[in-house]
Amino acid sequence: VRPYDGPRAEGRPARDHELAVVISELKLVKDEWEIAQLQEAIDATVRGFEDVARVLPADRGVSERLLEGVFALRARHDGNDVGYGSIVGAGEHATTLHWVHNHGTTRPGELLLMDMGVENRNLYTADVTRVVPVDGRFTPLQRQVYDIVYASQQAGIDFIKPGVEFREVHRTCMRVLAEGLADLGLLPVSVDEAMDEKSTIYRRWTLHGFGHMLGIDVHDCANASKEKYREGTLGEGYVLTVEPGLYFQPDDELVPEELRGIGIRIEDDVLVTASGAVNLSAGLPRTADEVETWLAAQREAGPRLPG
Repeated sequence: VRPYDGPRAEGRPARDHELAVVISELKLVKDEWEIAQLQEAIDATVRGFEDVARVLPADRGVSERLLEGVFALRARHDGNDVGYGSIVGAGEHATTLHWVHNHGTTRPGELLLMDMGVENRNLYTADVTRVVPVDGRFTPLQRQVYDIVYASQQAGIDFIKPGVEFREVHRTCMRVLAEGLADLGLLPVSVDEAMDEKSTIYRRWTLHGFGHMLGIDVHDCANASKEKYREGTLGEGYVLTVEPGLYFQPDDELVPEELRGIGIRIEDDVLVTASGAVNLSAGLPRTADEVETWLAAQREAGPRLPG
């Protein structure tokens, strides 16, 4: 649901907007039934990622749309449909934030970014992103960038608990990314200077915030007031994504040539509890070593049909 941005001064449109705000704010806290629906959608999404990994060749290319279709089969079988247009970005396509054309081809030696989610039969949706090395092993440089993004995501997840500010989760993730960019020798200023609101030069390579609310819409609660959402604090029962990323455009002359065309995002669906964050999508591995081991295991198991 997109926020209403038309006239609100008088008549029906203003009332529609008011209703949308109230509904969004009521949706911020998920009850036990809703959390179960989300977990069902996420579990089906895990199976969908496994299906894709099982048909992804290590030694030759396949079309992005083949992989999109394999996941879509799982979504239709185990749920209602995909929750949003699947993003299957091979190689430099991963640097396009919402790559939905999916008309490319995987290549051994490159990375494959997949941002996909099953919508269950009650219309609750998952939203998960994983990046895998097509040939099964990250190169040292790919792993270095991956580890930066992983550290950023883990820092955000560790920071989440009731009462923390939404924007402080963002700053926590972004600082780790900025530190990583400094380690790569890309920041022209210090990390503190880059993080200053008057600079934010790090955003050239991060492109987006740390995440969003999740529920019956993939961008749930989008009409909530900024005081209750983007400028508010997290509460027990909130479900949100944590999805930092680094993206080096293929024509970016401010980065070394070997970094150009690398795009990495790791996204999980997190429940805020009294004691902190619970990763509802922990069924999929996140560390570089775990991803390599998981991919090998899925390939060894071989293709399967749902059911």
